[in-house]
Amino acid sequence: MALDRAVIVRTGLRVLDDVGLEALTLRKIASELSVQPPALYWHFKSKQDLIDEMASTLLTDFAQPVGEDIGWEQFALTFGEGLRRMLLRYRDGAKMFAGTHLTDPGAYRHQDDALRLLTGAGFSLEDAGHAFWTIYSYTIGFVIEEQAVYPRPGQRDERYDIDRRTERVAQQNAPLAAAASPVLFGDFDRGYTRGLQAIITGVAGWRG
Repeated sequence: MALDRAVIVRTGLRVLDDVGLEALTLRKIASELSVQPPALYWHFKSKQDLIDEMASTLLTDFAQPVGEDIGWEQFALTFGEGLRRMLLRYRDGAKMFAGTHLTDPGAYRHQDDALRLLTGAGFSLEDAGHAFWTIYSYTIGFVIEEQAVYPRPGQRDERYDIDRRTERVAQQNAPLAAAASPVLFGDFDRGYTRGLQAIITGVAGWRG
């Protein structure tokens, strides 16, 4: 197999899924590829460079054409929920995205299409940008917290066991916080969608 940037990126994603973001190193990726680490530095000067490329690759894979006939509310819902699903595909997927520098210009074209749809629906460019960025940032932040509870799909970190959390918080004379445990750490699908719908409802008032 020829060693190029695409091969390194896809291998990096597999290793990320195995070890998580903090333990991800170019040395481990090189070992997976049966090469010496300097071979990777020929393509990427640092771990952050590689992470930027990994995040950009996923975002490009995720990006779908923005249909001209879709309503802005449906676009916002589809964009947010699709982004969340994509982040959840990989262990620490949201942490990987936070603060990355996008390297693929295709991501900017998708962003341009989204802003065009929003401005066409009556938002100013400023409000369209804020709406787009709010959904993007909310989704990444939500999934960072979600993946802390579920480092892998279906595998809850025992520290976030709902019954144990409820009992522990109740002992601190915080009955409402204890009773809210299932809301805060239970159904993440419902929690995410309700939050996203609240954003959509809120920004609807910005339209001119």
